[in-house]
Amino acid sequence: MMLAGKLMYSLMIIIVIINTVNGNCPDDEKETTSPVVTITNTSVNATPECVMPSDCKAWKELGIKQNGVYPIKPDNGPAFQVYCDMETDGSGWTVFQRRQDGSVDFYRNWTDYENGFGDLAGEFWLGLSKIHRLTKEGSNTLRVDLEDFEGNTAYANYSTFSFSDGSTEYILTVGGYSGTAGDGLITDPIHGDITKHNGMKFTTRDNDNDNSVVNCANGFNGAWWFNHCYQSHLNGPYYTNPTGNGLWRGIIWLDWKGDSYSLRFTEMKLVVTIKHK
Repeated sequence: MMLAGKLMYSLMIIIVIINTVNGNCPDDEKETTSPVVTITNTSVNATPECVMPSDCKAWKELGIKQNGVYPIKPDNGPAFQVYCDMETDGSGWTVFQRRQDGSVDFYRNWTDYENGFGDLAGEFWLGLSKIHRLTKEGSNTLRVDLEDFEGNTAYANYSTFSFSDGSTEYILTVGGYSGTAGDGLITDPIHGDITKHNGMKFTTRDNDNDNSVVNCANGFNGAWWFNHCYQSHLNGPYYTNPTGNGLWRGIIWLDWKGDSYSLRFTEMKLVVTIKHK
């Protein structure tokens, strides 16, 4: 009798998972044939119709292996959609930033960066408030993937990653670097602490929280955890000519390509490694 009860419970869980994976609510009685999520509106601020998992790692643990847009609900707040990278390191990464073709303007105000903008299937910034919700209740790993115009790639991994809420302007906390791109957030071997981003508040063109005498977001046409001003800046202007734009102009990761090379592709993503109860 106990075995039969466990089997029935397991069957119910499987049915709920299949319905969720197909974008149907658990009480939806439509027949389902394959565990595929179909998202037609991939806008950063589109509202999902039905959700269960808390992040992309949770989708991965349900057996989802395909990259794409999935609905999540990390806490008691409103649900939202994210792009999940299910292939890199097999971890189920939640992507929160992508640059790839210059189709989206990243020189935005505070409200845009707080709420998010762009399209999850292309270029986008997920939104500071959403990223905070994803990272606030666990231990998280940050991965930054970079690519130049010659097809070379590099990455930076940080075993510690989070930032504070909007009341303190989303202070960045990162640590435990490893990778091939060089550490572009914690230490600067050339300029020292004056350009490090760890511990800095986020700055936009209309909300200056950096340590420079000028607003770095205005000076470099982007938004970031600026200091005096930066060692990396992945939200800068997109240039198709990587080297003809002057020093510190464009999408910069100093430790990999220097201060005068603007990158072709960037992706910032996180995975919750330990969920605190």
